Amino acid sequence: MTPPDPPSDPRPDGELVRRMAAGDREAMAALYARYAGTLLGVAIRIIGRRGEAEDLVHDVFLEAWRKADRWRADRGTVRTWLLLRLRSRAIDRLRSPRLARGVSLDEGCPDYAERTVAPDDPALAADRRRVREAVASLPPEHRTVLTLAAFEGRSAAEIARRLELPLGTVKSRILAARRGLKAACTGGQHEA
Repeated sequence: MTPPDPPSDPRPDGELVRRMAAGDREAMAALYARYAGTLLGVAIRIIGRRGEAEDLVHDVFLEAWRKADRWRADRGTVRTWLLLRLRSRAIDRLRSPRLARGVSLDEGCPDYAERTVAPDDPALAADRRRVREAVASLPPEHRTVLTLAAFEGRSAAEIARRLELPLGTVKSRILAARRGLKAACTGGQHEA
């Protein structure tokens, strides 16, 4: 269980939510400062991608702002209320076709990364084959870190622990793998 973030505003959570329901933006900022770190950590663990996790936390706080009048102390703490909203939204995102298609290859195959269609769309067959071939063309040590980072959502620190490698080595291999993937997808040669 994650401990609560230390409060910077002395007001209790319930009071902050009641003030939010009345339109108090400072109360919202105080609640955000108190719990954003916890929610972000949980979101990253669920989704695996920091950018998506940050967007998710933002969405949860916007929803909390809009629905602050629905929070009830007898149903649980504000922290639990926020975490349940986060979990629910994270699961929704993981099930959405936009995320289910796989990792965003922002440095890889741009035409594939930009698509927002279902992963089983027959129109993607050639792209899937090209990505599989590009990944297979990487040296094994690069392929391993890329698989763990991009397809399993592991952080560089998690990969370093799992593979018992220095963090710098893992980061270098991830960078080299991305460069190799980009080169393979664009018809160039990848770097070893």
